[in-house]
Amino acid sequence: MFSAKRKESMARLAYRCIMVTSGAALTAIAIQLFLIPNAVIDGGVIGVSLILNELTGLGFGILVLVINLPFLIFGLKQVGKNFFLTSLYAIVILAITEQQLHHFDSFIHEPLITTLFGGFILGAGIGIVIRHGGALDGTEILGILLTKKLPFSVGEFIMFVNIFIFTWAGFVFGWEQAMLSIITYFIASKTIDAVIQGIDETKAVVIVSNKHTQLSSAVVHRLGRSLTVLNGHGAFTHSDKEVLYIVVTRLEIMKLKSMVFEIDKEAFITVMDAQEVHGGKFKSDIH
Repeated sequence: MFSAKRKESMARLAYRCIMVTSGAALTAIAIQLFLIPNAVIDGGVIGVSLILNELTGLGFGILVLVINLPFLIFGLKQVGKNFFLTSLYAIVILAITEQQLHHFDSFIHEPLITTLFGGFILGAGIGIVIRHGGALDGTEILGILLTKKLPFSVGEFIMFVNIFIFTWAGFVFGWEQAMLSIITYFIASKTIDAVIQGIDETKAVVIVSNKHTQLSSAVVHRLGRSLTVLNGHGAFTHSDKEVLYIVVTRLEIMKLKSMVFEIDKEAFITVMDAQEVHGGKFKSDIH
């Protein structure tokens, strides 16, 4: 039994290593074959490293490792040993892969294509690393540490840092390249979100209705979904109500709403994005 658990653990570790390696390699491809040859950058530590690479001639891989390392060390207690080691491994793979890609010439020089595909590949690589327990950019770690003592959120801190980076890029590469860099950053950010959250967009639906019994039966038998019935109390009406909580895919939203209003035209529905769904019977319901 112990041996089986250990084999499973080793298999999971090997899988994580493969995925982190793949993500770091994809990031290196985006940087060396798309961004650097066309003077386009990303935000955060990668952006700073690309600017310093242009100004000093030092290798990008060395710069991204040297700049990230202090953030990882200072934030070790905050992020944990596993995250630290995974991030360090990913950054080393990024540095090595980027160095090896110096032998290849960029085959795309069209600004729009560079921006779109460079941002997409960059975001996919970074997202894969994050999804499997690491990071290629210490900016967020720095933000977590500093915002404990500053009146800013982590998101606001990163935004201020990136405004400075893209302004700096404007002086180094030119303002047209800086604007293309902002587009690349936006595309990369959206791709990172898609990779981390998964491409199956799920929605959490809350329904308040006096006909909860009929609705529950319809959801189970007509939509093929399980649901949770919660006890609620109306603050305005001072009456007890049943609240239905359901998680569905985005393709099922219209069918669910049509079904609800067919049964109860007075029903109150709230539809929310569900960032991640784990456990329960949701995945099995899909299949």
